[in-house]
Amino acid sequence: MNWRKKGGRKTEKPEVLAVQTAWEDPFARFTSCAPAGIGERRLYTALRENIPIIDAAIDKILRLVGSFVIVCADENKSYQINQFLQNVKVNALECGVQSFLNAYLSQLLTYGNAVGEIVLAASGEIGALYNASLDDVELCECAPLCLTVFRREAGQSVPVRYPELVAASALNPPPGSAKGVSLLHGLPFVSGILMQIYRTIGTNWERLGDVRFAVTYKPSNDASDRAFAKDRAKQIAQEWSRAMRKDCVSDFIAVGDVSIKAIGADNQILDSNVPVRQMLEEIVAKMGIPPFLLGLSWSSTERMSSQQADILTSELEAYRRLLNPVIEKICKLWMQLHGMEPKFTIEWDTITLQDAVDLANARLMNAQAAQIEEGLKEKEVAI
Repeated sequence: MNWRKKGGRKTEKPEVLAVQTAWEDPFARFTSCAPAGIGERRLYTALRENIPIIDAAIDKILRLVGSFVIVCADENKSYQINQFLQNVKVNALECGVQSFLNAYLSQLLTYGNAVGEIVLAASGEIGALYNASLDDVELCECAPLCLTVFRREAGQSVPVRYPELVAASALNPPPGSAKGVSLLHGLPFVSGILMQIYRTIGTNWERLGDVRFAVTYKPSNDASDRAFAKDRAKQIAQEWSRAMRKDCVSDFIAVGDVSIKAIGADNQILDSNVPVRQMLEEIVAKMGIPPFLLGLSWSSTERMSSQQADILTSELEAYRRLLNPVIEKICKLWMQLHGMEPKFTIEWDTITLQDAVDLANARLMNAQAAQIEEGLKEKEVAI
């Protein structure tokens, strides 16, 4: 008889080692979901709609990030893939991968998460790129090193059928979470104060800008004036109403001691420059855009210093690094579908934020300094 050992069965090794520093929650699929709720996304949308400087700052970031080209060892391959990226259909009405990346980055900055999809045509090639709404998807961190994209349907969430065609990103996510942090995080309180100031200014101008008058009749000590004071007040009111009609121009005639004053003329409107500037400074500091690019003139010299240019350049390069994985995913899939080896580099346009004349002068001075140093070295060698 053949006896089999109970321990003779081989155990399959896991493909990925378990992370030891993460707690395995059995309900992680339901508790570790991103992005934020609909209410939070509506709040950030309202901020962009009600505070023009926030919307302008995000638009400036999208423009300053710039464009890129794909460089391959074979120039023919580079030409083909760049032509594809320029002409690929995006969503319903747009064309070109730059439109897709602008919408993707705008969603990422506003809500902290972004989701895009590569749509295949019936021929098996890439037919379009689609920016998914965060209201239609869920990003669930089912495992410490695994992210699953779910599609929201009627009363349930269903995993997408082809996750390799979906690209997802998170902006500065906290450790152990797939939920990104919006660039607008921390601005609702400041923006609420700013909107309250603007609303108060509008109310004051509505009340004081449309001047209202107080007409006062003071009867004399004569007994007849006091007896007919009520009738004379009615006559004065009728004459004043006729004089203030919009359809005609007329004079106001009154008898007796009549005084006319503008209501609120003695009051002063609070100076809003200081609090408004304080709130705008907080917003500008959060967005990372120099004030003069947003139309704010806070200094006598409206130019960007070299330090500001370096800081803004580092910010833009950080956003480019967030977009690189998405670009690589699209390009690798296109090359694989066309039987090409997916080897390429992404070359972004050079960020030029400083004055070209200043840059040229700096290069000239560096060249002159290098020439002088070489001359001094030659003299030392000769001696």
